Amino acid sequence: MEKVQWVPWWWVAAGAGGLVAIGAAVPLSPTAGALGLAYLVVSTVLLTVGLRRRGALRFGPANAVTATRSMLVGLVTALTVASLEGASSTVLLVTLVACALALDGVDGYVARRTASESELGARFDMEVDAFLLLVLCVYDVRYVGWWVLSIGLMRYAFVVAGAVLPWMRHTLPPRYWRKVVTAVCGIALTVVAAQVLPPEANLAVAAAALLLMLESFGRDVTWLVRLNLSGRALVSLEKASTTSPPPESR
Repeated sequence: MEKVQWVPWWWVAAGAGGLVAIGAAVPLSPTAGALGLAYLVVSTVLLTVGLRRRGALRFGPANAVTATRSMLVGLVTALTVASLEGASSTVLLVTLVACALALDGVDGYVARRTASESELGARFDMEVDAFLLLVLCVYDVRYVGWWVLSIGLMRYAFVVAGAVLPWMRHTLPPRYWRKVVTAVCGIALTVVAAQVLPPEANLAVAAAALLLMLESFGRDVTWLVRLNLSGRALVSLEKASTTSPPPESR
């Protein structure tokens, strides 16, 4: 088991190497490099704790794909901070984000093909998605305004609400639409970051992403409210989704 818990740190080492390589092309300040590395270390510590608590015996190929995505998010984080400081490379950032988004459709497929689906893997995947959206929102603030941060902060507001309201911590039924919304929002925010559209179009794309996210979270909150008011499961897991992924919590 100890060996399994050390496996994720290989991606931290790879991410550190990636930061050095990026620094040769884009000036990365100590702050940018430190924040990119901090994300990699903190996320890996949390993953290691999860592996230990669940007594995992193997890391699994699907987790390896997600860890690769997480490493890319660390690099994107450093580039985003560098861009705020005036050292920007839009092409490099968009390329890394595109790779991370493309891999988002791979880890679930690999998990199903290798029969290695797990609650921890699903949570790992979800947290990587959430942080990538937040970083993209930070990058896009200069193009569409501060309100775009609401897209990336929605997941974390949901977590805070769960800490305050116990009924918000109920396990949500699986719903494939969540993954679709996350992917579409990621693509929309990447298009805004790429600056290939006129300003008005960027606003429209970001606004559409916000509406999608509000619909997705709104549906889940409504389900939880109805569940809390009734005191029983109103929606069966079978009817909630045509797929059978592990149970989800936002």
